[in-house]
Amino acid sequence: MYTEKDIQAIVSAQRKFFRTGATLPVKWRIEQLKKLKAAVIAHADDFTAALAEDLGRSEVEAYLCDVGPVIVEINEMLSGLRRWARPELHFSGWMCFPSLITRVYKMPYGVSLVISPFNFPILLTIGVVAAAMCGGNTVVIKSSSKSAACTAVLKKFFAEVFPPEYVTLIDGGHDIADMCLAQRFDKIFYTGSPAVGRHVLAEAAKNLTPVALELGGETGNWCVVRADADLKDAARKIAFIKLTNAGQICININQIAVAEEVAEPFMEELKKAFVKQIGEHAETNPEYPKLITDAAYDKCAGLADEYRERIVFGGVGVKETRKYAPTIIYPVDINEPVVQHELFCPLLPIVPYKDAEADDLMDVIADREHPLAMYLFTKNIRWADRVMQTRQFGGGCINEVCIHMMVKGVPFNGTGHSGMGAYHGEWGFREFTHPQTVLKGSTYFNLPLREHPYSGEAGKKKMALLKIFEK
Repeated sequence: MYTEKDIQAIVSAQRKFFRTGATLPVKWRIEQLKKLKAAVIAHADDFTAALAEDLGRSEVEAYLCDVGPVIVEINEMLSGLRRWARPELHFSGWMCFPSLITRVYKMPYGVSLVISPFNFPILLTIGVVAAAMCGGNTVVIKSSSKSAACTAVLKKFFAEVFPPEYVTLIDGGHDIADMCLAQRFDKIFYTGSPAVGRHVLAEAAKNLTPVALELGGETGNWCVVRADADLKDAARKIAFIKLTNAGQICININQIAVAEEVAEPFMEELKKAFVKQIGEHAETNPEYPKLITDAAYDKCAGLADEYRERIVFGGVGVKETRKYAPTIIYPVDINEPVVQHELFCPLLPIVPYKDAEADDLMDVIADREHPLAMYLFTKNIRWADRVMQTRQFGGGCINEVCIHMMVKGVPFNGTGHSGMGAYHGEWGFREFTHPQTVLKGSTYFNLPLREHPYSGEAGKKKMALLKIFEK
């Protein structure tokens, strides 16, 4: 068990190491990222076993969703870091004459704190740590106590690969997290719920520490299925994402709005897709993941019982294994409580609406908190493009689900109640660096333009020159 003094000593040691300048050279950072990648590959089986223990993940799902994406992310950093870290050269402008050269240096913040979640404990720990390292920071990690097996593996992993004054993992519960937040860090990156995000932000504000938040969204992510959508294709993709990690995904579909004209045939396709992908009894299928804790299972099962009369598929589980089948609830009114908060489980409420009133539906969604993801299924790409360009959310897909977060070179995160900041690739490098602007002054040909006097004939001449320079 850590004490406040223990954590203070860890942060102090990292600050001392950072101030040596060891993390600044790009070549050194690349060497560390190569070490990280090699270690991830070497420990892939350990990660897979831990994910199976914590979340019931199969080997394929563990690699698809956690291990593989980490390797891809590090590869992108290795190929781009030299370019991203290169100082930018700018023309200072005639107002600054004769000091015409300005550079923007990408400087690391310093000692960073990464607080990672239970649902993708490998990806959302190592992936964020890699971004912090890429930016030249040291890293203290507070991993989730809920995913205990993964935390144990990660603690051993980081201790083997890096010295604690560079990267170290602290385990424990909320009390340990609060001890970490009480320290003065230079950057904090938190992944989790909006409720805890508020707490992290409030604690960081005491030291004016910049924060990135990757949150699930207060009122959940919407999927909209228009009447002209390819229902079979939509159902297949929706079933995939809802089955993944038993619905415990920040960018998962929380609820579906389906045009009432096609609601019945869509649900039939969705049922068939679930059965085809996981079988008729998902709750007993060894490939199907489990909910993270008994409390999470009880919450899911209890909510399903509240809507028992409207369950049209699923609605069963095995408490001993914490597996609850994908469950379709229909019909659900758009103002019911079940579609006004993030579910983070295999329940899938379906809200019928009139297809001709799709824009009204989008207005109702827009009035709620910004989601982390938005998914639209329709052949009317013009309408979909307009929606995507006029609504606020983290990211999304048209006629697809979730894989926007796997695209190289683009940012990932939310806005408002679904997060702040962004990462992945170069965006992660930017998140963990501060752009420092430095103008190189000249000691020759300096004009008295900016100096007093500002009145009389001298003032008139200066005003005339200023207006010329401003054009």
